Amino acid sequence: MNLYLIRHTTPDIDKGICYGQANIPLSDSFEEESDFLISKLKNINIQQVISSPLQRCTNLAAKIKTDFTIDDNLKELDFGDWELMDWNKIPQQEIDPWMKDFVHVPVPNGESYMDLYLRVLSVYQNIKKDKTALVTHAGVIRSILAHITKTDLTDSFDFKIPYGTIVQIDTETNQYQIL
Repeated sequence: MNLYLIRHTTPDIDKGICYGQANIPLSDSFEEESDFLISKLKNINIQQVISSPLQRCTNLAAKIKTDFTIDDNLKELDFGDWELMDWNKIPQQEIDPWMKDFVHVPVPNGESYMDLYLRVLSVYQNIKKDKTALVTHAGVIRSILAHITKTDLTDSFDFKIPYGTIVQIDTETNQYQIL
């Protein structure tokens, strides 16, 4: 069975701003970026599209398949009190414990990376249709790649997932490739 993990296109937000579940819009390059992504999928008969509910994903999901479904578990990490803050302005006493163990330490009023990992695995392990596309976020994609490659979550940021990336996974062999 083939699964396609698709990261949303470029969001319209300044660099250096912490965002996860904030529902930010897409940049003006959305049409161009999404058309390029769609062209990569043109020879694949996507059977099902499941999307994060955030507009940076649903806009793309609708272009791939109009009858897509939404799953809240595909949202990015909940950055709680840090949502839409400048990373450099997050109080040191809050960010230090998280930086030392972001896998297990939750963001104040948010979640830990382990929280994200567990909710994402519930989606991944319940996909039954071949050629399913998940339109989602970098953290979600990294957590799935960590799972299938048995990579420790602390090392999962070694997976580089730029905006508009498509990762194809053969769920029988757990082999993956970037399209």
